[in-house]
Amino acid sequence: MSGVEGRTIQDGPQTTNRLKFQTKNPVVIHMLEGFFSALRKELLHFRPATVLDAGCGEAETIERLRDVMPPLVEGVDIRADCIAFAENRFPQFRFQEGSVYELPFDDRSFDLVMCCEVLEHLDSPGEALRELCRVARKGLLLSVPHEPWFRLGSLARGRYLRTFGNHPEHVQHWNLTTFNRLVKGISPGARVKSAFPWMIASVPLGLSGRKL
Repeated sequence: MSGVEGRTIQDGPQTTNRLKFQTKNPVVIHMLEGFFSALRKELLHFRPATVLDAGCGEAETIERLRDVMPPLVEGVDIRADCIAFAENRFPQFRFQEGSVYELPFDDRSFDLVMCCEVLEHLDSPGEALRELCRVARKGLLLSVPHEPWFRLGSLARGRYLRTFGNHPEHVQHWNLTTFNRLVKGISPGARVKSAFPWMIASVPLGLSGRKL
């Protein structure tokens, strides 16, 4: 999959996220296509003029959704090598180092804040969600693995056998019930749907929302 400036995901930093997108497994490829198709629909629902990808990694989500991205997109990631790669890949967008616990933006800076495949890596996801809400105007678009199916899928592929299929970087685990409870704590209008083996939450942030 190609990015701008002739850069591809194969050129990028050595991260587990990068390896996921390099798979040649047709089943995993099909699931990834379904996941990004579901994300695209939710992004179009918000119709944002500005987007922040918090925990953007190598900007693969931006690459997969760039046909529906607005002209004003920014990305933040804690890894400098990921930011350097994203900047090369998308010189028309702005990327910078930063933590989802302390985003370098003013309140309500972006119509939509995306945070995909990040919360499961965090010791304090509630703190991160409060910060995501702070910089968002219209809403949040979140995704996490759908457990236990994500772990069972890893086991079926012979991955992470010593941890019974649990990715070694995943410290949080949600199912539809618990993830619904988490996001409805932000906004009662939040919706969670399965994009097997992930879950996607669309969280509108009206003035009466933002409970966290």
